[in-house]
Amino acid sequence: MDTQGALDRAIGEWLARVHPAPEQARAEWTTQGVALLPLGVRFAAVRMPEDVVHAAVDFCDRDQVACAVGELLGGSIIYDRRASGGTYYALIQADAGLAWAYEAIATCLGRGTYLGVPRLDQQQPPGTYWVVPPRYEGDLCAPRAIVSLITRGRSRLPDPASMQSL
Repeated sequence: MDTQGALDRAIGEWLARVHPAPEQARAEWTTQGVALLPLGVRFAAVRMPEDVVHAAVDFCDRDQVACAVGELLGGSIIYDRRASGGTYYALIQADAGLAWAYEAIATCLGRGTYLGVPRLDQQQPPGTYWVVPPRYEGDLCAPRAIVSLITRGRSRLPDPASMQSL
């Protein structure tokens, strides 16, 4: 038996079981490539603007960004271009979303929110894709690493207040 194939199926099932009707998630992946999964059950997601992430890692190239954020955050990350100019979503523990104290830095999406989660094999554009796909069940990012990345990225961007005076 193919070990990677078995692991991918296990990860896919772990993700699908987040949905109240896992068969619906599987059907959405088959027909649309993306399934809407409820957050706050197995995982939450931190929304990170593209410009902030790119400033933090000092890259814009898709492959370089993927490598850098994978190393810095250590978990699963989704990219969605359809959201205002491009957005990265770092998956974190569901209960971390309950205690997220960094709304001024980045929004944490939890209970009551759905996220478009791509099929595991969608790892490049077009559409929503995995920048860093899960390597195992529960492969989530460390909240402190996300805060550090976002803080660094924001510090490298021009201050919007100073730009208004120009």
